[in-house]
Formats: sequence, C-alpha cells, structure tokens
Amino acid sequence: MNTDFYWINAPKVWREGDGVLSVVTDEQTDFWRKTWYGFERFSGHFYGCDVSGDFTFQVKVKADFSALYDQAGIMLLMDESHWLKAGIEFNDGAPAIGSVLTFGHSDWATGLFPGNANLFWMRLTRKGDSLRLQYSADGSTWPLLRLAHFPTAEKCTVGVMCCTPQRGGLVVNFDGIVLSEALDKDLHDLS
Repeated sequence: MNTDFYWINAPKVWREGDGVLSVVTDEQTDFWRKTWYGFERFSGHFYGCDVSGDFTFQVKVKADFSALYDQAGIMLLMDESHWLKAGIEFNDGAPAIGSVLTFGHSDWATGLFPGNANLFWMRLTRKGDSLRLQYSADGSTWPLLRLAHFPTAEKCTVGVMCCTPQRGGLVVNFDGIVLSEALDKDLHDLS
C-alpha cells in the first residue's frame, strides 16, 4: 500500500509527530459543489495518499466542534467533481455524523451521533465500485453510515480532511491513520 501522504490545500499551521497529525484550520475552508447554495468550494484541508484497487482506510479524530459547519473526518477524492467526505459536522447547534457524496453536485446526509462527538473513528472500505463507510464512538463497534457506488478509477486519493466554512482556528488531531488491504467482512459485521 502507498503511504506517501501529501496536502491538497495545506493549512498554515500543522505538524506531524508521534503518529498524530495536528491541524489548525484556516478561515473559510470547505468542500462543496452547487446543491442548495449554488456555490462551489474546494478550499478545505485534505491530507491523503494515492490508492488504486480495493482498500480500507481508518482514523481516529479528535476536535472541539463549536461553530456552524465545523467539520473533520475522512475523504476519498477522484477529482474536484467526484469525491466523498464524511465525519462530524457541527450543524443546528450540535455536532452530527454525516457524509457528502459528490458527483458534479454534492448531497448531504446527516444524523445524530451516539456518543461524545469530540472523539470518534471513521473507516472507509472500497471493493470494486462500492464504498462501505463506517463510524465508531468507541473504536470497537462500527455501524454502517453509508453504502454507495463510486466509479472505479486508475487512481484516487484517500485521507483525512477538515474544514471551517464560517471561521478558522479549529484544532483537529488525527491519530491511528491506517491504510490496509480491504477488510472483507460481512456487511452486517460491526466489528
């Protein structure tokens, strides 16, 4: 597996050490395309590595979400018009678990997070042209967040993302970043 990570829209302040990537978001950063708002944004911070074929990507995320649309989690990018981002996003006065799948236009699916949203885990598995997106509140139980079609491509980039569309200064710590062969578990196996 490739482990050469690089930035798309690097933040002004970040550091990596002892297995932790620490980021402080810049102002007015986001990933979004057209739907409802009409605008297009590709200014969010994304730290990823190139992948091909099947894989599983997993990370633990820690942040104090407090302003509208504060967000952090994982991302799979084919190009600026085709991507998936998922994690915690602060919305309507509370942090929520959610995902945005973009094929030219972005969608947004969101719901209540059953735990302390300041610390959570995300896992993405790709098998062929299918994505299995999972989250965890404890690092042990992994409910399904989304099952989606995603076009196969010679190369995509997978990694971690964070954005603050309404401000700057969100501190996010990404820990336990692991890229591995695709987990071949039954869809309803939550381990």
